[in-house]
Amino acid sequence: LSDRGGAVLSSLVDFYLETSSSVVLSLKGLLEKLNDALGKAATRLAALTLLGHLTRKQPSWVHLVTRCPLLASLLRCLKTDADAVVLTTGVLVLVTLLPMIPQCGKQLVFDFFDVFGRLASWSLRNPAQVPVLQMLHLQGALYSLFHRLYGMFPVNFLSYLRLHYSMKENADTFHRVVKPMLDHVRVHPELVTGTQDQELDPTR
Repeated sequence: LSDRGGAVLSSLVDFYLETSSSVVLSLKGLLEKLNDALGKAATRLAALTLLGHLTRKQPSWVHLVTRCPLLASLLRCLKTDADAVVLTTGVLVLVTLLPMIPQCGKQLVFDFFDVFGRLASWSLRNPAQVPVLQMLHLQGALYSLFHRLYGMFPVNFLSYLRLHYSMKENADTFHRVVKPMLDHVRVHPELVTGTQDQELDPTR
């Protein structure tokens, strides 16, 4: 987007956030359009960038993002894309969205963990030969995701880490990527008082 186009878009979004005017946009239409754009490689980064701007403003309707196909598309992107800038932007969007998801079923939580596992391995092996600076940004975003998952689902997340990194083929990723992250967190109180089921209870 040009500076002028970005300013126009920003003004439209700000106006909607202040007035909830249906003249500015249809939420359903916006989310569907973003979902379509996320499904195309040529528009994926722009869609994620806009979604990131929207979610960071935390409008009252942001939880709707998690109740439409857009969240599934975001997760699919993070599990399959090979563009480091797209992955970094997508992870930061997910980190912002996570506290706004009203109910996380077990499968959805496991999807979040799978994204972490995939990107931890991907960032170590660098299969796309990503430049160092881009890789550093991705590793920073991954660290933010680690903290978010550990903060929200400590019992389930550590159970996942224990199972996933007990496999021989994942040992190198654990020692070089995950263990340094674990070395910098305190023991979460829920690890003592909580259970996996309590953590995923929608009434929590």
